[in-house]
Amino acid sequence: MTEIVVIGSGMAAVGAVHRLRAEGVRPTLYDKNPYPGGHTATFRHSSGFLFDDGPHISFTRDERLQALFAENVGREFEIIQAQVNNYWRGHWIKHPAQCNLYGLPPDLVSRVIEDFVATQSGDSTEFSNYREWLLAAYGRTFAETFPTEYGTKYHTTGPENMTTDWLGSRLYRPAMDEVLRGAVEPVTPDVHYVDHFRYPSENGFVSYLEPFYRHCRLELSHEVMRIDAARRRLEFAGGDNVEYEHLISSMPLPSLIARIEGAPPEVVEAASRLACTTCVVVNVGIDRPDISPAHWTYFYDRDFIFTRLSFPHMLSPANVPPGAGSIQAELYYSEKYKPLDRRPEECIEPVVADLRRCGVLRETDEILVTEARVAPFANVIFDLDRPAAVEAVHGFLDDAEIGYCGRYGEWGYQWTDESFISGEQAAQRALDRTSS
Repeated sequence: MTEIVVIGSGMAAVGAVHRLRAEGVRPTLYDKNPYPGGHTATFRHSSGFLFDDGPHISFTRDERLQALFAENVGREFEIIQAQVNNYWRGHWIKHPAQCNLYGLPPDLVSRVIEDFVATQSGDSTEFSNYREWLLAAYGRTFAETFPTEYGTKYHTTGPENMTTDWLGSRLYRPAMDEVLRGAVEPVTPDVHYVDHFRYPSENGFVSYLEPFYRHCRLELSHEVMRIDAARRRLEFAGGDNVEYEHLISSMPLPSLIARIEGAPPEVVEAASRLACTTCVVVNVGIDRPDISPAHWTYFYDRDFIFTRLSFPHMLSPANVPPGAGSIQAELYYSEKYKPLDRRPEECIEPVVADLRRCGVLRETDEILVTEARVAPFANVIFDLDRPAAVEAVHGFLDDAEIGYCGRYGEWGYQWTDESFISGEQAAQRALDRTSS
């Protein structure tokens, strides 16, 4: 048996637990919060509403993980056909918008098609930033009207300041016939990268994780304040300390580096250049369920305070009291590019006003509950500073034999299954060091 310590208790951390359990190792997890789950936590309101810490669904195609998560909830889960749409200047548009231009102003549609035709002769595959990619993929009119506007709201910085190594399947590149068909027909094939997903029937998304906690020692309300890598020791708020043989961290890299005693100045400086968004999540519960035909909606207009809406009651009826519905609004800020300029609770009133302005809320709706929560680390910003900064920080951690995993340890754009696998891989590296 070897003492392996994991900082955090979210999806990456339980991935590490799962891998270690297979080798008979029972790690200790330390989380600063009084509840487990990290960003996969679920909160139950006294009125009967359940809200996850931001929208979470499982759409992995990995059959091993599908089976594992299903077993964790006793095979009690919902299978949901994804419905996604967009809002732009009063228009509700099926997602992705580039394949669904029908009903938009004719002059806009004409210019989008004209520009898109011009992109067909391009053969460049090298792009110095995300803006260049957008122009090559969609043409100027569509790129500047839709993904540039949404991306600036979501990432808090413009596409000219971003790399393209986060894209993957996230932005669909249609063929010419798909664009034309979507411009003249109101019904089009579904091409979104999420066609269906799973969600636990009871107790919110965190129920996927709860069985893993039986295979570790879980210590809550333990905030790591100092890491002595040479002595392999952690010190916590309050003065307690613990020694470890191997350390795996899912803590955000800037926070992790700030806690490591003797981290070189150049590494501290590199960590300071890593950017991420802060998300204010405003949750609203109302007295009816027929709120939206879509499970989530992207908002392009910058004069709407929220960037994306989702509807937790559409994931499972157990997320709300009978006859009720729920809305989760995401508002994005960042310390580096767009600092949060108000108290979280001050976001509730403008969110409700904008929900009414776009018609999601009716004047006759009774609002049963509102709350605002803050996620200081929401999404990694893939700005031009990121690649060199991540390389410097990871190199230092590798030399210090401090493992890292998850979205904030890898400092990447990881979905649920990718975070879990990242935790498994970090655990394997710790096991390899033990055997060597």
